[in-house]
Amino acid sequence: GQLVESGGGLVQPGGSLRLSCAASAFTLSNYYVSWYRQAPGKERELVATISSTTSISSYADSVKDRFTISRDNAKNTVYLQMNSLEPKDTAVYLCRAYRFRNDYWGQGTQVTVSS
Repeated sequence: GQLVESGGGLVQPGGSLRLSCAASAFTLSNYYVSWYRQAPGKERELVATISSTTSISSYADSVKDRFTISRDNAKNTVYLQMNSLEPKDTAVYLCRAYRFRNDYWGQGTQVTVSS
């Protein structure tokens, strides 16, 4: 199994980006999926999680009301919609899919928020 993130880039403060996390060789809807981020010199931070069967979501306080995690099961993909971006959101964003002993990570996509 493999996860591939995409959608990162450079955006101005106040802008939006949508990150994608696409899975291959396994069915993503059967897994919990989380987005993490890691900024230079900082610890990895859990940003958002979506559960498997019921798609219940949860968010870090730092992104609540600005970010939305969602699934498209037909595309075997999970998204992270990021609005009202701030410079402090600059980081490498990684997705993770996990279920029982299976634990997959993507390689990450860079998000830079700067004017």
